[in-house]
Amino acid sequence: MKNKSKSNFSGKNSTNNKKDSNYRTNSKNNNYSKNSNRFLNNTFNNKDVNNLTSSGKKINYFSSSKKRKPQYKSGLESSTKISDINQEISNKRNYDDWIWGKHSVFESLISERPINRIWCTSEIYSSEKFYILLKNLKTNGVLIEEVSWNRLSQLTSGASHQGVALQLACSMTISLEKLISFSKNNSRNSIIIALDGITDPHNVGAIIRSAEAFGCKGIIIPQRRSAGLTGTVAKVAAGALEHLPVCRVVNLNRALEELKKNGFIVIGLSGDGKLPISDFHEKNSLVIVVGAEDKGISLLTQKKCDYLLSIPLKGKTSSLNASVAAAVSLFYLSIK
Repeated sequence: MKNKSKSNFSGKNSTNNKKDSNYRTNSKNNNYSKNSNRFLNNTFNNKDVNNLTSSGKKINYFSSSKKRKPQYKSGLESSTKISDINQEISNKRNYDDWIWGKHSVFESLISERPINRIWCTSEIYSSEKFYILLKNLKTNGVLIEEVSWNRLSQLTSGASHQGVALQLACSMTISLEKLISFSKNNSRNSIIIALDGITDPHNVGAIIRSAEAFGCKGIIIPQRRSAGLTGTVAKVAAGALEHLPVCRVVNLNRALEELKKNGFIVIGLSGDGKLPISDFHEKNSLVIVVGAEDKGISLLTQKKCDYLLSIPLKGKTSSLNASVAAAVSLFYLSIK
């Protein structure tokens, strides 16, 4: 009985001991976790204090869990932005020399104002009065471009154009026949400048200024692939446009053939020319063809030239600006 009670007692004690041991371990763990939490809190609090920026804001080390989602713009938003940019650009365009609307354009045409370019839709040709006027203007060298309604709305920035618009020129133009007659009657060895593919208005204006200064009798500008007689051209020409006859032609090569029939020698300025301009001694009426800086004179126009002249260069620069080359050639050929 004693032994049994001892064993029972010892069993109770063992179970009690186990409970006590479990309680101690749990309490130790709880105390440890509390202490560790206090330590972590203290460390993060210290970090928060140390990491205060100059503006007084805390640096968040756990922002990765709250990352911003990338915002993708829809196609509609991007297209709207592009259209707004285009609208801004078009608003900056200077429309001082533009006229649109059927009645306004018609009155400008019949008053014989100098015109640089006309844009119209196909519907305009159904009007007999417009058809006759546009046909006559085209033969006189005015560039007429048939465009769609949307394109014309884009050019006029959404104005009520009624299918037709024009850009005024800063000078009147004359026909090729009148230019030939004028040059022959005023000088025995006259010089005429012809431009081939020069689209920069600053170059055109500078060439007009040099041509008038060296006594040229006129300048020929093709309808296409060339800058028109815009305000920029007139400004760069510095008044020379008022004293130099300008002829606009539909086809430059055909005009050169007509000039050759009337006794003119056609000279082309080219870096590949075999004859230096200083060695050219022909004394006759001349036509000097000046090409664009990047492409030069077109191959078909080169074949129409009687001579291809080059300007000798001594430096490392391989070519000259188109307006500078024209001025140098005018100086050489005008003193012959």
